[in-house]
Amino acid sequence: MALLPEDIIDRLIQMERRIQALSTAVNTRPPLNEIRPDPNAPKTNKPVLRVFDDYNHELFADDIATGGLARPWLQLMPPVDHLKEAKWPSTTSTTFTAIAQSFNPVWQPKMRLSMYTKVSSGATGQVQVMVDGVQFGPTVAAGQTFDYTGLLPFADFASKFGKVMTVEIHARIASGTGTVYAQPVGMYGTQT
Repeated sequence: MALLPEDIIDRLIQMERRIQALSTAVNTRPPLNEIRPDPNAPKTNKPVLRVFDDYNHELFADDIATGGLARPWLQLMPPVDHLKEAKWPSTTSTTFTAIAQSFNPVWQPKMRLSMYTKVSSGATGQVQVMVDGVQFGPTVAAGQTFDYTGLLPFADFASKFGKVMTVEIHARIASGTGTVYAQPVGMYGTQT
């Protein structure tokens, strides 16, 4: 007997078949978290993994030449001599002066920066951090450890993503005469 659209039972049977076919099609696809090589490509090719956000920024990429992580680039701090204050960036100025500067790509919306500060005896001083000319975190009295995690001071993070930001350490003598020192010991980006 032919299936007629007017017959409700035939329509239900037809819908049931379509749902079963759709369910089968969905369950036979590979999972999205499994990376497989192209079966039609030569076996020497390796699969490429790229993850993009809503703004079409490449958030994550693998390095197909040697393996490992291609992006994001992860900042590494250069080794420092944190035991000899005389080698630290310093100033004797009574106005805030840049004593250290670095250029870093922006990958995460927040940053953590840790640094030791010190001032010579008989004086007091202050240290602050500037990111692209805007203060990042509190101003600390020299002699205290600066350890701050916060949002980067960008009005539009999406437009700054992947570009370079300038991080500067500023210091000054607040009273007396002497030298203010600051030595960064850790800096990295974090998520919100």
